[in-house]
Amino acid sequence: MKVMQDHNNCIGCGSCVAICPKYWEMGEDGKAFLKGAKEDLATGNLELELSDPECNKDVEYSCPAQVIHLKQ
Repeated sequence: MKVMQDHNNCIGCGSCVAICPKYWEMGEDGKAFLKGAKEDLATGNLELELSDPECNKDVEYSCPAQVIHLKQ
């Protein structure tokens, strides 16, 4: 399972941080940051491989900007 975030289009609402603080935090730029993620240079997305999506399923559905996605 992979969690992906289009960081550039994040609006910084903080819903992901409130729902899943184990994986999300607010960055100095006022946008959410996926902890431990690496940038995919081809897409510019932040990506993190997980064996279990845990609370990130809820994060995907709660993001008003729809910039967080889970892929198998």
